[in-house]
Amino acid sequence: MLKHYTKEEKSWIFYDWANSAFSAIVAAIILPVFFKSMAESSGVSAVDATAYWGYATSLGTLICAVLAPFLGTLGDFRGMKKKLFTAFMLLGVVSTFLLALTNSWQGLLLFYVLGTLGFSGSCIYYDSFLLDVTDVSRMDRVSSVGYGLGYIGGSTIPLVVSLVLIQFGSGFGIPTMLATKFSFILTAVWWLVFTIPMLRHVQQKHAIEPDRDMFAHTLRNMKDTLSMIVKNRSILFFVIAYFFYIDGVGTIIHMATVFGSSCGLDSMDLMVVLLVVQIVAFPFAILYGRLADRFGSRKMILFGIATYIVVCMLGFNLKEMKDFLLLAVLVGTAQGGIQALSRSFYGKLVPAEHASKYFGFFDVFGKFSAVIGPALFGVVAQLTGVTNYGALAVMFMFILGGAIFMFLVPRNAEKA
Repeated sequence: MLKHYTKEEKSWIFYDWANSAFSAIVAAIILPVFFKSMAESSGVSAVDATAYWGYATSLGTLICAVLAPFLGTLGDFRGMKKKLFTAFMLLGVVSTFLLALTNSWQGLLLFYVLGTLGFSGSCIYYDSFLLDVTDVSRMDRVSSVGYGLGYIGGSTIPLVVSLVLIQFGSGFGIPTMLATKFSFILTAVWWLVFTIPMLRHVQQKHAIEPDRDMFAHTLRNMKDTLSMIVKNRSILFFVIAYFFYIDGVGTIIHMATVFGSSCGLDSMDLMVVLLVVQIVAFPFAILYGRLADRFGSRKMILFGIATYIVVCMLGFNLKEMKDFLLLAVLVGTAQGGIQALSRSFYGKLVPAEHASKYFGFFDVFGKFSAVIGPALFGVVAQLTGVTNYGALAVMFMFILGGAIFMFLVPRNAEKA
């Protein structure tokens, strides 16, 4: 699959393989179930546990969203991008490892927030490295293959190992608690080991020279970049549209497990459903990249948004396991593709030498949407006492984002 890609492209792609273990095991599948079980055993109600998970997700992404423009701009200075990428990656790895050492639901939330900060911070620089490893004509395909391998490798392999140990480990003398904590250790080790190709072979090619007063220069660059974004219709309306529709994607990723649990699925059913998402997402993420070559990434992003609107409509009336499986397949067809093409679509709009600072602002829109979505989901659940109403709130975000993207982002926005 990777024989037609350069060493730099393959090394960059493997970071999706590396960090996707965190996305699956910590953010989406095993930790949410483990947290909810631990919280409820400590006297926390099911609705409150769902809300607390949403609030913790919002807090982690809020911190990164506030810092993202400064971090992104700082990363454009020569020699800084790799250092900052490494620092945030290590924060995520260490925090994930520490999940295995805590015995309280509050501790789980703390290290989850720190892990989310490390994951999100490293992705600012990882995404901007896309412009260092490939050219405009190959961005859609390289980005999509990254997401695809992330799903089948980083998300699926360590996840399956973890699920097997959790489900069957007791028969071999491995308690469920120990097996669950092992999954966090496995995630941390997987993340670190498969980041090595990125650290060795990907270098910052587009950069600006450091200023004597780097802090002041960074602040000036932030102001200038924001001004340029506001003046550029293509970039401005795309990031606004992205803010809304990626809100829905992020909320579904972070809240799916606790949502399914509240609807009556047991932990094994939930893990099977979410594993289906990972397996389906692998070929479809790559397919989205190839279809973008033929039809354009704009049309494929809109197709992904339409798919998610259908998902939200179906999600409001979930009743049986087969309904969840159908929903999992639909989510899997769109999840990786819409994220990958959004990343490459934006990469085509921005200047390569200032990629980090532009992706810093891109991250602001993505992360603030992740702040609003899970928090909104939690508030609606608590106010109504019915978890399903959260699906309707999420659907509105997809509709609004899709409308802005369709009608306000110029059709000729892409460079290629």
